[in-house]
Amino acid sequence: MSVSAEDLAERYGPAYKWYATGTVMLGTIAMVLSATIVNVALPDIMGEFGMGQDKAQWLSTAFLAAMTATMLVTAWAIARFGTRTTYIAALVVFIASSILGGLSPNEDVLIVARTLQGAAAGLVQPLAMVVIFRAFPPAERGTAMGIYGVGVILAPALGPTLGGMLIDNYSWRDVFFLGPPFCFAGILLAPTFLATRPPGRPVAFDMLGFILLSVAIAALLTALANGQRQGWESTMVTGGFTLAGVATLGFIWHENRTRSPILSLGVYLNPRFAVASAVAFILGLGLYGSTYLVPLFVQTVQGYTPTESGLLLMPAGIVLGVVFPLAGRMSDRLPPYILILSGLILFAWSSLLMANADTSTDFWVFAGWVVVGRIGLGLILPSLNVGALRVLDPALISQGAGAINFMRQLGGAVGVGALSVALERQTALHADAFNALQTGGAAATETLNKLAVLMTRAGIPDSPQFSLHSQEVYRFLSSIVAAQASVMGFRDSFLLVAVIFFVALGPAWLMRPRRKE
Repeated sequence: MSVSAEDLAERYGPAYKWYATGTVMLGTIAMVLSATIVNVALPDIMGEFGMGQDKAQWLSTAFLAAMTATMLVTAWAIARFGTRTTYIAALVVFIASSILGGLSPNEDVLIVARTLQGAAAGLVQPLAMVVIFRAFPPAERGTAMGIYGVGVILAPALGPTLGGMLIDNYSWRDVFFLGPPFCFAGILLAPTFLATRPPGRPVAFDMLGFILLSVAIAALLTALANGQRQGWESTMVTGGFTLAGVATLGFIWHENRTRSPILSLGVYLNPRFAVASAVAFILGLGLYGSTYLVPLFVQTVQGYTPTESGLLLMPAGIVLGVVFPLAGRMSDRLPPYILILSGLILFAWSSLLMANADTSTDFWVFAGWVVVGRIGLGLILPSLNVGALRVLDPALISQGAGAINFMRQLGGAVGVGALSVALERQTALHADAFNALQTGGAAATETLNKLAVLMTRAGIPDSPQFSLHSQEVYRFLSSIVAAQASVMGFRDSFLLVAVIFFVALGPAWLMRPRRKE
């Protein structure tokens, strides 16, 4: 028996919007939580499996890439199977992949599990957005998007804190079992509060478009991940970028000609939706890129434990819980572009502050910098969703929701990969520059002599035959140079994020309503 959202709204009355919202937010929180919770576990996973940073970043990138691709399947899946069945199926896949991740015997199985998790999450995020947007009346949709934003950004803000506690007290594997309980609750509530298959004939699935899109994303991210290690002019990297470009052009050509496109490119013909999509791309880059960099910085440079690195983000999570409802209500009363511009400036300022971090930066100072950025994100997301979907025809809302989420997640996937490359590249450049300064200079020679004297006073005997002091002095000096190069690499990466957010002020300004509006 088919049950529509209107039937359920009539059955449960005004409270239905909260029942439907709570049901889909359970899955959203579980899946977005998993998008970033693994970041605090990276050092432990790298140590257990002997992974380098170039491969470890795939634990985040694979999740985001798979999520990006499957987001565009949501509109078709809802039309073909209905909201309820699509939601439950995605939760089942997520539960199974979470168990696989927690029991992974090696890094390859772990990456596969993360990919499956991301694929399930890609279906649920736009589905939740459509359900909430339609459950609330137009005058309350800003509030609705504020509630939706709680799951999309608050979960990754709090995830590292919970993950750090699990890792310090149990194992990194336990972070994979944090999401399934939320999924089980969502499965229990879905048959009661979500609609079944909508009336009408479902459209055909755009398999060719999905394949071309998946190839483009996978080729781009693979080339980015291997550029620093293989060489940017190597056959593998240039071939990856070429394949990504060809697949992208093929995707655009095909989508403009097929009767049932996986992504309706017509939504981008609306100028304000197009610039909102550009801002969404940068928002994803900042959200997931910074959430990847910050735990890695405080653990590898400042020596924080996973719990401490997670607690660093806790104040930001609490502040977000306050900012989101306020930002949602404000977006019902103010032009969205004003809040978006304010949020972009705040996040760029936060990144500029973090570009000054070093080994001695105080815990609460760094936490305060993160709070400033999260306030900015809290202002952006509800306003961006409302501003983007408000300018579309009602018939295009499902496609628009998928498209805006697609751009945000694509920004996240590319952002993690690109920032990982920038971090590795800049660290290597600084290390080379510092090492050059240590060769043959009077200051370097004086430093080496002083270190040798300190070792003698410390009771470390020297051996003329093996030159023990020289070996230890050079080893110690190399570790200092490597640590300082790492700090400078992180600084450059945070600075890059700030520059990108300042650039985003241009398209955000173009979201201003026309005078007649």
